[in-house]
Amino acid sequence: MEFYLKDDFIKLGQLLKAASLVENGADAKFVIQNGEVYLNGKVETQRGKKIVVGDVVKYKNKEVTVKKI
Repeated sequence: MEFYLKDDFIKLGQLLKAASLVENGADAKFVIQNGEVYLNGKVETQRGKKIVVGDVVKYKNKEVTVKKI
């Protein structure tokens, strides 16, 4: 799946919600803190981590590639 970024970055928790990988911010916080989310192939546990163009986020076998509009 591709996610198109309007700004310079989006926070990881926001991306999970925007890409419909989780239902809400609480779910995003939970799965990130549990080490279930990967950023560029490595576990990411910071909900506020800035995601930029070119980053790849993976959660539950769903992969999101971030691109610029």
